[in-house]
Amino acid sequence: MRYAIYGAGALGTVLGAYIAKAGVAIDLINRNRAHVAALRANGAHVVGTVDFVQKVNALLPEEMTGRYDVILLMTKQSENKSVVTFLKDYLADDGVICTCQNGLPEPAIAEIVGEERTLGCAIAWGATFHGEGVSELTSEPSALTFSLGAIGKRANRLDEVKALLECMGTVVVEENFMGARWSKLLINSAFSGISTVTGGTFGEVSKQKPSRRVVQRIIKECIDVAKAAGIVIEPVQGFKIDKLFDYRGALKRAISFALIPVAMKKHAGLVASMLQDIRAGKKCEIDFINGSVCAFGKRYGVPTPFNDRTVSVVHGIEAGKYPIGFENIALYHDLF
Repeated sequence: MRYAIYGAGALGTVLGAYIAKAGVAIDLINRNRAHVAALRANGAHVVGTVDFVQKVNALLPEEMTGRYDVILLMTKQSENKSVVTFLKDYLADDGVICTCQNGLPEPAIAEIVGEERTLGCAIAWGATFHGEGVSELTSEPSALTFSLGAIGKRANRLDEVKALLECMGTVVVEENFMGARWSKLLINSAFSGISTVTGGTFGEVSKQKPSRRVVQRIIKECIDVAKAAGIVIEPVQGFKIDKLFDYRGALKRAISFALIPVAMKKHAGLVASMLQDIRAGKKCEIDFINGSVCAFGKRYGVPTPFNDRTVSVVHGIEAGKYPIGFENIALYHDLF
């Protein structure tokens, strides 16, 4: 069997190191020549809540040959049309692309390679790129979970992909995969969105009450949109987040507010990949995360002012209109 991680940046380097550590051959493919050179010379160095170095097989895209049975896709969604079209020629007839991206990327990928050759995976842990060959695992080892599933009635190599991901952590195969996707979308919209706006870690965003108020409203909008769309949000690491954070009256709202930092305890050190992108001078995926919630809200007639504002503020940061900082929370005050 031939396996690859395409887009082996922060998350992909960590995942690839764990898979290689388990004795499974896998190619780590990345366009960053310096990163690939460092991986070849020194191995993948995973720091943070763990610390180990693992020899890996690293390639540039132009060095790919033959066809793969499983490709774990970890690039930015904004490039999916060109990237997936490129990867199609390197995918076995009965192979599968498993997208580990944020948002809701599966339908567009299936349009290119076919539904049976498309799997989705929502990753519940985080990583930060620290330079060539080095990535930081920012979640606790006890929180290394994956939600895996198909968007159609069947997909190739589901059990094989499950076994591959189990080299690192716990894998739950979701019958209601879109519900699992919405669980991750909710978390990303709230915590990654506001981490990007403020420059804070998930823990810092959760602890500071002004930013936590915005996080709470984003979560509520996500829950309301999912309900309107008929999507049943799946539990995350055993927690029914829609039950914990939905509210109507003042008491449930206060409980929801108090639970937010508790829920993020294992991921307190996580920094949004969107924030990492902006700091590296790249465009981020805000339109595919909070923007997806806004699009569904419009489709089903549910207002999403806090998600809308987050998209607007992040684009403002990208354009140099706003600095990254907690002072940006003042930009939400008129919405309360």
